[in-house]
Amino acid sequence: MSKLKLHIFSVLLLLIFNVLFIQGFARNPLTFKNTYVSSPSIRHAEENGSFAESVNTVADAVSALKGKVVVVKYGGNAMTSPELFQGFCEDVAALQKLGVKLCVVHGGGPQISKMLERTGVESRFENGLRVSSADVVEVAEMVLCGSVNKGIAAGICRAGGKAIGLSGKDCSLLQCTKDTSNGNLEFVGNVEVVNTQLLNELLDAGITPVISPIGVGLQNTEDACTTYNVNADVAAGRVAGELVAERVLFLTDIKGVCDKDMNLISALSVDDVSALIEDETITGGMIPKVSYAVDAVRLGVQGAFITDGRIPHALLNEILGGGAEGKGSGEGGTIVTL
Repeated sequence: MSKLKLHIFSVLLLLIFNVLFIQGFARNPLTFKNTYVSSPSIRHAEENGSFAESVNTVADAVSALKGKVVVVKYGGNAMTSPELFQGFCEDVAALQKLGVKLCVVHGGGPQISKMLERTGVESRFENGLRVSSADVVEVAEMVLCGSVNKGIAAGICRAGGKAIGLSGKDCSLLQCTKDTSNGNLEFVGNVEVVNTQLLNELLDAGITPVISPIGVGLQNTEDACTTYNVNADVAAGRVAGELVAERVLFLTDIKGVCDKDMNLISALSVDDVSALIEDETITGGMIPKVSYAVDAVRLGVQGAFITDGRIPHALLNEILGGGAEGKGSGEGGTIVTL
């Protein structure tokens, strides 16, 4: 673990204890007992003269984000590793206590694939995208809206936060039309309307909505009762844009956008992304990832992070590591801005 990350954890631990004390919740001071920080770590940072700098960085980040909305797309290895899952839930709970409004949109492709195999439902891919037949959507809804969604919400609550699991069908949260941009993928949906009133009511109450990307057709149309399977990245980007979130983070299984020598590019503008796609620095599966980030920024999100979810506590690292400027730690992924 880098010194910067270690210092961030040290500072965060002190901030959390102060917040708990001030709010009268000191009765449960062991919520973050699994943190990597210890008193010797804090003393070591002080001796090196870097602890004060870390305090300022974290304090500036907290001040800039207090009361603001951050949307997180949760997926990939961060979902399947018990250790990373625990760390993610602790990160959400910690940021809640610091006054940040978190909204989580999750994926679950591997879990869907396992259930399709168990149930004998045929599934196929076209151009790398799953074709969602009526049977596939039924299984996807069962998996995503059931064990996956409720497991994430429960994990956040166990970590000391407040969360409630929702489907995109609940209260017509995600209203969709059929996505035809990639050919006929059957019941794959494109989000057209987000019930931001519901989400804002939960966020204002200090509750993190945990959203499974299963949507419904547009209200007052003949498609209103249709169930759609929505790409979690697409859903997260649209939710972030409609909420006018301060930031959106896409947790992935890659380290971010890299140059042709495979060195991480820590920051990109929308114009930079277009140029890198044109000169084939960004190719293949990275193109849709950066496209979702660009779409979110164009909808009004201040910064979209493509974040390496394989790094422990990646959410905290990127949210608090950049201070008031909000451009992340510089080590855990790529931020896309206007």
